[in-house]
Amino acid sequence: MQSLDLILFSRNGCCLCEALEQRLRRLSFNEIQPPVELHIIDIDNGAISSSEREKYDLIVPVMLLRSRALKKDFILPRPSPRLNQEGFFYWLQKAITKTIGSD
Repeated sequence: MQSLDLILFSRNGCCLCEALEQRLRRLSFNEIQPPVELHIIDIDNGAISSSEREKYDLIVPVMLLRSRALKKDFILPRPSPRLNQEGFFYWLQKAITKTIGSD
């Protein structure tokens, strides 16, 4: 089974970022298949690479699916804020399945 990281590039004070982060934190990631591990990264944090900051700085929030096995990153589309929590879970499951199935 492949190891996947779901990375949210976010920014403190960004209402879109904070709303998406809250929705992600409420998910039960042990139910997502294949399993993913959530990482939330503040784009303004000095701990990220300058190339990542340049790539995502102006478009946060960005959800990135990182395959450790393939050493490849996939940007997920931004979900509709109108989805309820259950709909958001199914949207994310479908987005992950479609993304890893396309590599």
